[in-house]
Amino acid sequence: MHPDFIKTTMVQKLIGRYCQLLTAIIVICLVLMVLMVFGNVVMRYAFNSGISVSEELSRWLFLWLIFLGASVAVHEQAHMGSDMVVDLLPPKLKKVTIVVGQLLMLWVTWLIFSGSLAQTKINWEVLAPVTEYSMAWVYSTGVVFAVSTGLMLLSDMWFTLRGQLTPVQTRKAHHAAELAQFEADARAAEQQAGKSATRL
Repeated sequence: MHPDFIKTTMVQKLIGRYCQLLTAIIVICLVLMVLMVFGNVVMRYAFNSGISVSEELSRWLFLWLIFLGASVAVHEQAHMGSDMVVDLLPPKLKKVTIVVGQLLMLWVTWLIFSGSLAQTKINWEVLAPVTEYSMAWVYSTGVVFAVSTGLMLLSDMWFTLRGQLTPVQTRKAHHAAELAQFEADARAAEQQAGKSATRL
């Protein structure tokens, strides 16, 4: 087996495991948000009091949830996009177009990384008004997102340059083929049922 293939497979497995970890963190953030917001509402109406840090922490958890979820969506290629024009192009031009798109996404990712890192450094000593935690936790969401997304985009571009489908694209193509086969079988069954009913 070619060493490059082994390395690529290992990288994809690591990215897959990393996305599973991000998904678990997202679930934890969501659960904590629900518990804090719901608990705060109950305490306000039932005991005329509240959890002072719940609103601030809920906002922070929501930020982390969004940015981590966006990273997972990049890996799963779940963000909205239009490929009508790209699908009509010849294979070589299609490959060039995809690489250009990935390079543009990497550039935007770099802008997010540099801006978020600068804000994280600036706000390192700035404390939140309620929790008194460092505001760097808020701006570091962009750093984590940019690093995660950048690695995923580089991995996808490596597959594109080699003329191969990424594991996610392969899985989606397999699912699409299965769905098309299922629909074809269903239509054939309906036609057969219609012929049988006509004979009767």
